[in-house]
Order: sequence, then C-alpha cells, then structure tokens
Amino acid sequence: MLIAIIMVIQVYPLLWLFITSVRTEHDFAAGDPFGIPQQFTLDNYARAFESGNLGRYILNSVIVTFGSNFFIVILGMMAAYALQVLRFKGGKIIRMIFMMGIIVPVQISLVPLFIDYSQVGLLDTYWSMIIPLAGFSIPMSVFLFSSFYQYIPSETYEAASIDGAGPYRIFAQITLPLSLNTIVTVVLVNSIFIWNEFIFANTFVLTDDLKTIPLGLQNYIGAMGNTDWTATFAAVCVTITPLMLVFLVLNKAMIQGLEGGATKG
Repeated sequence: MLIAIIMVIQVYPLLWLFITSVRTEHDFAAGDPFGIPQQFTLDNYARAFESGNLGRYILNSVIVTFGSNFFIVILGMMAAYALQVLRFKGGKIIRMIFMMGIIVPVQISLVPLFIDYSQVGLLDTYWSMIIPLAGFSIPMSVFLFSSFYQYIPSETYEAASIDGAGPYRIFAQITLPLSLNTIVTVVLVNSIFIWNEFIFANTFVLTDDLKTIPLGLQNYIGAMGNTDWTATFAAVCVTITPLMLVFLVLNKAMIQGLEGGATKG
C-alpha cells in the first residue's frame, strides 16, 4: 500500500504534465486545470517549437551536457586512478582538496568567472558553461571513481605489471573496462544536474542563440507576464523525455555502478 502511494505521488505530476500539454488553451483556461480535459490537441507541440525556438535550446543543452560530461569523466577517472591506484607522496592532501570542492557553492564563483570570461573573450560561448559545470562536478566524480577503484584487487595490477604493462596500458586495458558501470553512473548523475542547470547559463549567456532549455523556457512568457501555459507544458514534456528514456534504459547499469566493486564491474 505504501509503495502504491509513493508511486502515485511520483507518477501523477508527470502524467498531469503530459495531459496538460495536449489540452487546448481554452480548455485549460476555462476548465479545471487539474480536472479531466474535454478537448485535446497536438498544436501545443508545434507552437512550442515555432514560437520558442525549442529545437535550438535542445541542441545547446545537448552540446553543453556532452561537453561537460566528457571532461568530468576523463579528468575524474585520471585523477582517481592517480590517487587510488598509483599513489604518490602528497596524494592524501590532494584527495582532501578534491573532497573540499564538493561543499563549495557555485554561487561564489559567478562574479569572478564573469570578470575572467569578459577579459579572455569566453562570455556567451559554450565554454563559459562547460568549464564551470565540469569543474564543480569533478570532485564528486573523483570520489565515485576512487570508491570503485579501491575494490579492484591489487593483485590484478601486480600481475599486469609483471607482464610488462605500464601505468597507461593498465589504465586503458584494465581500469577503464572495469569502470563502465561507474562511468554510466557519473554521466547520469551529472547529466540530470547539467540538463536542468540555470545559474551559469543565465549569468554567462547573453544571446538567444546559446540559451539552454531552462533559460529558453523563459521565452514562453509574453507581454505583461502572460504565459502560454499549454505550449510551455509541451516544451517541458519534449525536454524531459530524452533524459527519462536514457535513465530508464541505463538504470540497471547505474545501480551496479553505485554498488559494484571489481568483481561486479
């Protein structure tokens, strides 16, 4: 019974969002917004793409999400590999610095980054969003990869070293293949945050051409604060669907990445 209640609480907002996205403007405005619709239409989706430049916002979000995840995964894996597997003098201090980065709020970086970007010409570019998004996510990435690497038996690395494999080859042929589930976990966790990120885009993006989805949804607010609600709900449905599908497909791999050690990789 409790599980059923939790499912209803979780599923109902998504169901209501989809139903509202196919209601006519008149039906939504004149009827009960939470009631059963009397009229249905797909014009809201066409209007969402035409009036809100939704396709461009989705493309921008995809570029920022892929770009940020690339650096988060690559740099996070290499840092965790050096700290957990190679081990070197001062490694514990560096690990502590990475962990301190998890608690640093992003808001404190907005003004310094804006000044720096304006001086080097990075304002209103994809890099102005990718760099801070990756930078603030790398500490958690290092933590997740390090937590996984500590379960890989040291004998595995010793055997590879005896066979003549160097650190780069060990990383490419042993550590990387075993890390696939953890990579999926890191990508999914960060993609949800990056896809919905608003602060950096709102601060560093100055033109409509580079707006991401959260920032672009503001364009559905018209003169005098009037909002095209049905088109807005249609736009939201379009933007959350890809992320939900990816999460459902890769959900098992994500759970294994959170739970797994070397024997489960």
